[in-house]
Amino acid sequence: MTNRPPFSPELARRRAAVFVFMAVVGVSLASWVVRTPAIRDLLQASTGEMGLVIFGLSIGSMGGILSSAPIVRRHGAHRAVAIGGSSLVAGVALVGLAASLSITPGVFVGLALVGAGVGLAEIAVNIEGAAIETASGRSVLPVLHGCFSLGTVAGAGLGILLTATHVPVQWHLLGVALAGGAALAWAVPIVPRTTGRSDERAERASGVRARLAGSLAVWRDRRLVLLGLIVLALALAEGSANDWLPLLFVDGHGVSATAGTVVFTAFAAAMTVGRFLGEPLLARFGHATVLRASALVSAVGIALVVFSDSVVVAGVAVVLWGLGAALGFPVTVSAAADSDDPTTAVGAVATMAYVAFLVGPPLLGFVGEHVGLRSAMIVVLVVVAGASLITSAARPRERSTAARP
Repeated sequence: MTNRPPFSPELARRRAAVFVFMAVVGVSLASWVVRTPAIRDLLQASTGEMGLVIFGLSIGSMGGILSSAPIVRRHGAHRAVAIGGSSLVAGVALVGLAASLSITPGVFVGLALVGAGVGLAEIAVNIEGAAIETASGRSVLPVLHGCFSLGTVAGAGLGILLTATHVPVQWHLLGVALAGGAALAWAVPIVPRTTGRSDERAERASGVRARLAGSLAVWRDRRLVLLGLIVLALALAEGSANDWLPLLFVDGHGVSATAGTVVFTAFAAAMTVGRFLGEPLLARFGHATVLRASALVSAVGIALVVFSDSVVVAGVAVVLWGLGAALGFPVTVSAAADSDDPTTAVGAVATMAYVAFLVGPPLLGFVGEHVGLRSAMIVVLVVVAGASLITSAARPRERSTAARP
C-alpha cells in the first residue's frame, strides 16, 4: 500500500473550511428533519400538504443548482459558497419563526431559501473538494460528505433532546441559525476566489450560446451519463430518508415522534461511519466495487423497512440503508472528476444528485398520500437496485479512449 502524501498547511486549511461548511449544512438540515412532525402539527398539514411545503425546498434547490456552475465559472467557488451560506442560515431561521406562527407560506419560503443556499453552495463546495483532491493526491470527498453526515448526527441528537424536553421549534431553529452563521463567518473567507473560475476573456468571447452548448455537450459522454444515473439513484435513497424517515416510522410503523427521531439519528450515524470509512475502502477495492456494494446494501435495508412489520427489524435495517447510501454521492462525484473538464463534469453529476435529493422526496410524498409512505419507498428500492447493474461506469477512465468532444 502506498503512503498517503501529507496535506500542505494551505490545503489543510482549505479542507478544514469545506469540512466546517458541510457540517453546518448537516446540522441545519437535520434540525429541520427532526422537527417535521412538530412543524406538521403546528401547520395542521396532511401528508400531501407537507409534500407541497417540502416542494419549496425543491424549488429553491433547483434554482441554486442551476445558478451554481455559472457563478463558479464566472466568479469562483468563493462567491457561490458565500451567497449560499447566507441563504441557508436565513432560511432556517424563517422556517422556525413561520412554523411557530402557523404560517404555511412562510415555511415554504424558508425552505426555498434553505434549498437555494444548499444547492448553490454545495456544488461549489464539491468543486473545491475535487480541486483539493487533485492538488493533494488524497481522497477528500468521502470525508467531506462524512462531515455533512456528522453534522446530521449532531443536529439529530440535539433535536432528540429538544423534542423530548418540549423546547419550541422556533427557539431550536433560531439557535441553529445563529451558531451556523458564526461558523460560516470563519469558513467562507478561506475558500479561494479562483477555484473553478474560468478565464474571463475566454468566457466573454465564447458567448452565452457557446457556453450553454458546452454545458450540454458533457452529457454526450456515455460514462458520465451512467455516473449521473448512479448518483441519481443513491442520492434518492439518501434524500428520501433525510426528508421522510421520521414520518415514515411515526405513520408507517406506529412509533412516537421521539422514537422516529432516534431512527433518523441511527440512519445519520450509519451514513457518517460509511463516509469516514470511504478512503481506505476506495484505496483497496476501487470506485466501481464500492458503489455496487453500496447500492445492494442500501436496497436490502430499504426492502426490510418497507416489508417488515417488526419495528426492531425495520430499525436495524435503517442502519443498512444508511451504510449503503453513504458513499453514493461522494464516490460518484470523485469518479466524475476523472474527466477532461473536471469542473463541468463534477457540476453536472452533482446537479443530478440534487435533482434526486430535492425533487424525489416531494414526489414520494404525493405517492405516499395515496398508498402510504412505506409503499411509496418501493420506488426508491427499485431505482437503487437497478443502479447496482451499471456501477462499472465508475472505473478509472481509459486514457486511450477519452470522452468524445
